[in-house]
Amino acid sequence: MNETQALGGPALPSDTPGPLWSHRCSWTDLLVPVSLYAGRGALDQSDGWADRWTATWKYAGDEVTGPVRHLGQMPVASRGPMRGFTWRRDQRHRPGLGPLLATGRLHGFESLEEDQLLVGLDFAGDLVEVLSQPLRIRFRTGEVWRKHTPDFFAVTRMGTWLIDVRPRPLIKPEDLQSFAAAAEVATVSGWHYAVAGEWRPHVRPTLGAMYARRRPTRDVFGLQVGLLAQAEEGVTFGELAAAQTYWPVARAHLLHLLWHRRLGVDLSEPLTDRSRVVLAGGTS
Repeated sequence: MNETQALGGPALPSDTPGPLWSHRCSWTDLLVPVSLYAGRGALDQSDGWADRWTATWKYAGDEVTGPVRHLGQMPVASRGPMRGFTWRRDQRHRPGLGPLLATGRLHGFESLEEDQLLVGLDFAGDLVEVLSQPLRIRFRTGEVWRKHTPDFFAVTRMGTWLIDVRPRPLIKPEDLQSFAAAAEVATVSGWHYAVAGEWRPHVRPTLGAMYARRRPTRDVFGLQVGLLAQAEEGVTFGELAAAQTYWPVARAHLLHLLWHRRLGVDLSEPLTDRSRVVLAGGTS
């Protein structure tokens, strides 16, 4: 997803044609873009807006506030989340802590949708660091001052991202204003911005299957060498597994190799035994 799609034109349809190879995709390729055009029009961006709008973040335990114009110059290290979260039996959302292989730590999420975002980042985000509830923005629409706290700040090898998570059916006009404000703050800071509002079809169940086998695993039977060699022939998931003596174990290793992007499948289709498996770096 590029910045024009995020800030301006209409959202792309969820059935965008063409394969989505798991070993080549970025994490934003997994999303259906959300247009912020309607929200952007409500913002007050008259001369000097980047000095009037402010951002507040936690640094070494203390809150620091300054103009958004200088936000990109602030050090990332020692930042902390703006707020914590708790659990209650009667709450409608499900917060928790998710382990990320990229960072080797647990990271907080406030809903299952946010948890899914962390999974996508861990899989295809080239992730270096991630922080939940990273800052609070104070911005002005044409009528009033408002505040917004984006959901995640992600440092990746391909750039830095400010991210909001909201299922598309729950996005209201005032949410679009907040998201558009966050996008403008990200732009002036030299970052990227995205809204995780909808995943492309078949992405979530396929990532879920791979996620279950993401952890380091011992290749006791030496299956991975054969699986990688045979994948060069462009066979299917079921054929690759069936060709191994210990085929049930081979299926688990296939999912492990797919998660670590040594093999690839087309994420625009359901993952089945008929899915074509390709070698990462090979032709597809």
